[in-house]
Amino acid sequence: MPQPISISAIASVSALGASTEKVWQHYRDGIPLFSELDGTIVSKVAAEIEIDLQNLQQQNDRYKNLDRSVLLAILAAKKCAEKVEFQSKNIGINIGSSRGATGLFEKYHQDFQQHGKVSPFTSPTTTLGNISSWVAQELEVDGVTIDHSVTCSTAMHALLNGIAWLQAEMADTFLVGGSEAALTPFTIAQMKALKLYSNSRHRMACESMRFQKKENTMVLGEGAAVAVLERGISSKTQAVIAGYGFATETLEHNSSISENADCFQKSMRRAMENAKLETVDAIILHAPGTVKGDVAEKNAINIVFGKQLPLLTSNKWLVGHTFATSGMLSVEMAVLMLQKNKFIENPFFANARHLPEKLKTVMVNAVGFGGNAVSIILATPE
Repeated sequence: MPQPISISAIASVSALGASTEKVWQHYRDGIPLFSELDGTIVSKVAAEIEIDLQNLQQQNDRYKNLDRSVLLAILAAKKCAEKVEFQSKNIGINIGSSRGATGLFEKYHQDFQQHGKVSPFTSPTTTLGNISSWVAQELEVDGVTIDHSVTCSTAMHALLNGIAWLQAEMADTFLVGGSEAALTPFTIAQMKALKLYSNSRHRMACESMRFQKKENTMVLGEGAAVAVLERGISSKTQAVIAGYGFATETLEHNSSISENADCFQKSMRRAMENAKLETVDAIILHAPGTVKGDVAEKNAINIVFGKQLPLLTSNKWLVGHTFATSGMLSVEMAVLMLQKNKFIENPFFANARHLPEKLKTVMVNAVGFGGNAVSIILATPE
């Protein structure tokens, strides 16, 4: 039997804040972190993150030409590295992104349209491979670096990659996660063109898990989140990956999901089988705030778990949809709930059951365009 895979450290930078304490406090406060940008509601960016980004670029001239998505990933990775000492040299990194260097790409393309030429930094700073590679540079790690995009389930697929590399003993430690800095006019316009975006100016603009809604209410966010994975259980272990499942489904169109989210039914069942469990205490839904996306995932949960539903919640009503980062932000939320033994409620959904005396298992769901679903079960270390 392969050794269990543990999360030894996890960190993020997002509208929730730049420290574990602030992230947890914002979850406890339950106040949506949204603001208006050019007439569009987006998730706020924590003030301390802006200061950290400026300091990062001032400390290293090479960082002045990097995209915001890369800088956010470096910040999150540095904060994660502060929590755990990398004793092994065989360290891998897999931090993906749905959109990659969105801000820089839009800037360079605009320059090209106006002047017919671009900066020599254009190609090397807009490749998706920037993120993991520059994190490796910052941490002085010389192991494998992987970048990929599986849209909104990217960070969860990075976690799957980390599990596979560790179980194959091709690495001793793996840093996994996602980074997204897509609060740009062109990206927001894309979401509006899909008619997914919230038209609300209310502070509860993203109605993630309000299953009765008639209009889409997605709000775009940004941030980076990473976790350190290692084999075995030790004093550093914050949570154990008890099970994992993944699946895809046949698409009707580019952004579709089936009425009962067939991909989620398969990924959740596979995760349960992998963990040798019949149920979990709680599920953190992907629930992007869209009508079909939210309801389809809930339908899948109803089918898989029947009348004995686990506690259900989400976090996009607080920070919006951070695309590739969203799954790892949910993993961080799950780790914190397990550590604090406290369930964070969603204001749009009333759970019919109460929190068990001890919260022991939490499932995290994520899915991206293309029907790429991932379900991860986290458990308290024993």
